[in-house]
Amino acid sequence: MPGFGDIVQKAFYLGVGLASYAGEKAGGKLAELRSQVQKLADEMVAKGEMNTEEARRFVEDMMKQAQQSQSSNATSDKTPPSEPRRIEILEEDEEPTVKEASTENVDDLRRQVLEMQDELKKLQRDQ
Repeated sequence: MPGFGDIVQKAFYLGVGLASYAGEKAGGKLAELRSQVQKLADEMVAKGEMNTEEARRFVEDMMKQAQQSQSSNATSDKTPPSEPRRIEILEEDEEPTVKEASTENVDDLRRQVLEMQDELKKLQRDQ
């Protein structure tokens, strides 16, 4: 019959083995993700949607986000963002810029959304 020391030693080796396996799996997933992100960036460069420098930064940013997400999931500390994520709709010729939303701008956008909703309701009734 194995002694208590043997059981503790086997439990320790099991823990080390599981940690090693989890690390390998995480590394494999990150490598797979990097490959997919790189492929997406290459496609965008080929289509002319971004240049090579932007593609390199895009891949780096996505990998940083994945690593941060992985580390935050491991610690289970989920803190809500301090403010909502900004979404900007661009025309084909426009360059992206970071703008602060003013109250006039927000009111104007709300008015436009309401007008579009009314127009959509009219179109649905006409069909």
